[in-house]
Parts: sequence; C-alpha cells; structure tokens
Amino acid sequence: MTGQPDFDPAFLEPVLGGPVRLTAIDGGQSNPTWFVTCNGRDLVLRKKPLGATLDSAHAIEREYRVISALQESAVPVPRLVLFESDPDVIGTAFYLMERIDGTVSGRTDLPELGAAGRRALHLDAARILAHLHSQDIKALGLEDFGRSTAYYDRQVRRWRGQWQALEAREDPRIDAMADWFASNIPPENPTTIVHGDYRIGNVIFAREPARITGVLDWELSTLGDPLADLAHWSMFYDLRPDQMGGLSGLDLKALGLPDREEFLDTYRAAGGCPTALGVFHRAFAMFRMAVILEGIIARAEAGHAAGANARAVGALAPQFADLAEMLLSTDKPLTP
Repeated sequence: MTGQPDFDPAFLEPVLGGPVRLTAIDGGQSNPTWFVTCNGRDLVLRKKPLGATLDSAHAIEREYRVISALQESAVPVPRLVLFESDPDVIGTAFYLMERIDGTVSGRTDLPELGAAGRRALHLDAARILAHLHSQDIKALGLEDFGRSTAYYDRQVRRWRGQWQALEAREDPRIDAMADWFASNIPPENPTTIVHGDYRIGNVIFAREPARITGVLDWELSTLGDPLADLAHWSMFYDLRPDQMGGLSGLDLKALGLPDREEFLDTYRAAGGCPTALGVFHRAFAMFRMAVILEGIIARAEAGHAAGANARAVGALAPQFADLAEMLLSTDKPLTP
C-alpha cells in the first residue's frame, strides 16, 4: 500500500465529527487498512480495495459481523465503532474499530520476543484457536454465517473456481490436485467458526507478559471444519523463513518455540477438535494458499494491490503448489 489513500480523508470528517489524519498500515495483501486519528481517538479503518476482486473475496461485511459476535467471548478481538455500507462515502464499504496497542509480526519465529515470550505466545495462540472453535454458533447468532455441512466439498469447488476466474498462468497441477481433493474428502468434523487465515501475522500481541491481545483479519471467516484453521497454522512449520516467515529449517527448541505436535496437543487440551490433522488438510491449505497468492498477483497487475510487496509475495504461488504436491506424494497422515 502506498502512503496516499485511494479516497479523500475529508469524506470521513462528517462520519467522525472532526479533522481526520490517516497513516497507512502496510504488510497485508487483502483489505487496505489505515490508522485513523480523530478528536484524540485512535482507530483503524478497514475497507475493500478498489477495482474488481475475486467473487466473495474482501468481504468486510462478514469481518464486521463475526468480530461483533465475538466481542464478549474468550477470543480477543478489537472493539468495533461503526460499519458503513454506502460506497459513496469513500468509494467502497468500510468499517472502523478501536486501535489495540501492541505488536504485529510478519515472522512466525517472533524475533521481537525472547525464547520464553515466543513459547508463551504460540501456546496462547493454540488456546485461543481452541476457544474460537468452542464457541456456541447459535448463541452468537451466527447460524447463517455459513453452511453447516460439506465444508471441504465447497472449499474445493470455491478455490478451483477462483483459479479459473483468475485466468492465471497455466499450471496443470492445480486442476489435478483439485480433482484429487474432490475425490478424497475426509469425514466431516462438527462445524465451528473458522477464521480462515489464522497465523502469527494476523494477531496483535503484548510483550510483557507475552500474550495475544487481538485476533485480526477475519475476511475469510465462515462456518466449517476446524481442522482448516489448524492446517493453515501448521503450514508455517513447512514454510521456510523466506516463504511468508515460516519455521522450516530453524532450531525451534533453541528459539523457545513449540513444535507442531506440542501446538496441536495444547490446542486439544484447551478443548479444540480432537481429530488428527491429515495430509489432505495440510495439502489443501497449501493448494488454497497458492490460489490466493495468484489472486494477489492479479490485483498487483491491475494496480489494486493492498501491499507494497504484493508481486514478491504473489510470486510464491508456484512454491505453495510444489509443497501441496509434495505433501500429497507422502500420503501419510500426521500423527497427533
């Protein structure tokens, strides 16, 4: 994202009741996000990007709804201020939330913290994910937030369709893997809220003591199989530091980081889904990410990228396809 907004900040003044100052937040590749200061209040604005986007992508209405539902839950989320659906205000729908003091890291190994802090934060993330998956969907009023059955069947169709809609580079592996996923969908787990992009880069944390103070970026949230979130988090154990800040090749013990099995054990002990994470779940997470990254490249080429490094991040798409293919070739489930 550049330092200049794609809308006139003065248009926010009638909404907030005073002069507005904006500061771009870079690093994300989805919905443009800005720090907003007005009348001594520190807020955050999230909006849809301008231009055409993939079908159902950048659904900030859904972000706002799920964050609103979780306000009083054990899942830490920002306090909401308002949602504006009228695109005439700043060009797209947007919402405002209170700014949470803390740190956001783009690296799963958390260089901002010492060994004890890294361990505490990762295990806190495991417990928070278990809390999310334990929420009473009906009590939160989210029964219609997504379908309650056939999650992976729908996901396979969705991401294959997104790939085809992109008209991206040719990669016959994508279609071949989509065929395999469609024919090998595992038994369903009880439906939960699924964050959709649960990772270190989407939490904000305090350092003393190290703890998560907010879970961010809910645009891909829905109802579905909780193992999808676990597989997405687990993906970073298979990624190198130069691949979205992954952990592969690092000395986890020396860094104070729990390995994959300890993270999963902590999640289950906190009430998370007891089903073992399998090759299907892990490979599909990589496949899905490959398609998402192709979408980032498409937005960059159209001039609507949300992150300044969009082309570099999007260029990782073939590597994620490689990793998905490699996982499928092992055909061995990850034992808990």
